[in-house]
Formats: sequence, C-alpha cells, structure tokens
Amino acid sequence: MNVADLLRSLRHEAQSRAYVDRLVVFDQSASLLKARLYIGADLFIQIYRNDRFDTTNLVLMHNEQRVYARDQLGGVWHRHTTADPQAHDTSTAGRQPVGLAEFLDEVEEVLAAFGLP
Repeated sequence: MNVADLLRSLRHEAQSRAYVDRLVVFDQSASLLKARLYIGADLFIQIYRNDRFDTTNLVLMHNEQRVYARDQLGGVWHRHTTADPQAHDTSTAGRQPVGLAEFLDEVEEVLAAFGLP
C-alpha cells in the first residue's frame, strides 16, 4: 500500500460504505497522506501513510479515544484491540497486514459490537 493506492481506496470506500459521512484529506504529498473518514461528530477513522518510512496507521476513534487500530511501522504490523487499545498485539493475527477495505470490515464489526452507527 502506498499513498497513491491508499488515496484511491479511500475515495472508493468513502462512496461505497453507507455509514461514512465524508472524507477529509488534511495533508497529502507524493509520499504522505493524512485523512479521516467521518462517521459522526465524535466517531471517525483516522488514516496516516508515510511511504518514506513504510508507516501506516489506521485508527477508529470515538470521543477522542482510540477504540481499535492497525499500525505498520517500518513494514511490521501490529494491532490495538478493543479489549486493550493502548497495548500492541503482536500475535500472529495482530501482525497480519491489512488493506483499507479489510480494516473497514473490521471496523464494521467493532461498531456493531459497541452499538455505534
């Protein structure tokens, strides 16, 4: 996943997922992307990608708190589970790479479990 591919995926997913209210791109260059998919005023998915450092952050935020996340640092993935969103899950499942669509599928499961829109 690079910035160009991620931006294309963001635009597609923002249009195809009914619960996404809007896409806002805060910063974009050839190697960097910062964006949010808003679900509600205090509920959004924050997306960050830096191609130079092979870093990706996909985070579900609710009321200014991380609820769930998948991060790639230097090419190595880990997960922040809903049970302990501050801890790094480096289990086999936690280290699995995910694309944006896969992450959003996981987010849908989290939203349903928490009774969020």
